[in-house]
Amino acid sequence: MAAKVLGHETVELEQYPLVVSTWPFVEAVRAAWRAVDGGSSAVDSVVEGCSACEELRCDGTVGPGGSPDENGETTIDALVMDGVTMEVGAVGAMRYVKDGIKAARLVMQLTEHTLLVGEKASEFAISMGLPGPTNLSSSESIEKWAKWKESSCQPNFRKNVSPANSCGPYRPTNYLQLQDQTCSNAGQTSRFLYVGPHSHDTISMAVIDRMGHIAVGTSTNGATFKIPGRVGDGPIAGSSAYADNEVGACCATGDGDIMMRFLPCYQVVESMRLGMEPKLAAKDALARIARKFPDFLGAVVALNKKGEHAGACHGWTFKYSVRSPAMKDVEVFTVLP
Repeated sequence: MAAKVLGHETVELEQYPLVVSTWPFVEAVRAAWRAVDGGSSAVDSVVEGCSACEELRCDGTVGPGGSPDENGETTIDALVMDGVTMEVGAVGAMRYVKDGIKAARLVMQLTEHTLLVGEKASEFAISMGLPGPTNLSSSESIEKWAKWKESSCQPNFRKNVSPANSCGPYRPTNYLQLQDQTCSNAGQTSRFLYVGPHSHDTISMAVIDRMGHIAVGTSTNGATFKIPGRVGDGPIAGSSAYADNEVGACCATGDGDIMMRFLPCYQVVESMRLGMEPKLAAKDALARIARKFPDFLGAVVALNKKGEHAGACHGWTFKYSVRSPAMKDVEVFTVLP
């Protein structure tokens, strides 16, 4: 497996098929490559890749057994998008079902909807044949949650509440006292204490199959110690991933609560549609976020329909993985902020 430090330059690949994924999730990329190289569609191949990551519990932030919420429960966010038809299937805050990306594909293929959430998403997935209900927690996630509780539930994702330094129950603080802060960046400094590559490393994957068709998929168990019911950017089309067969695709990872406000992957694809090359489209999408949230952590990978790819990141060093016919195995590219 080769590694290349690229900064922001574009790498041009010669031919299809092609698999690109956030982070060094090498086994997931290999699984997607085996599928697409064997003739599977882009959609099915991206599901194979993300499923492999769920089974391997990549970095503890994909699949079951990681990222407990405030109640110690693990839930799943996932998405799949077909760049040919623009169909999307997604699940958010899904409980009791470990196969997030497969559940997302069922939403896309068997319903007219785009996104199902919570326990009702679980009921749908199980009724359509996926295994469950299953306890998605692990001994590791429960231990992590217990230590967090012992630390007075610090840090957490709450703001403008009291008591500020305990496990609650919480109440809003006096609105008049915080009126000025609610329109500023109050609370922003503390969130970066717990937003990092091992609390927000969603797998976001793009596949171009032998027909030149593009699909993207994502899967994550979300932010560690999130407020129960939180849905991140993972199942939001245009934020964590986006694909359009006429243009290309984008994969994103990072602080989903902030990134989903800007739809960076939709922005990347639309910028490429207007003629921007992948490296500039990626950098531009993150710059738009950084102007409002200069301390956010995030990264995107841009991929055009010619197979050119480039990454950009803000606030951290980012790695992404690629497999093409010109490569003997998966190659990991390092992008510097």
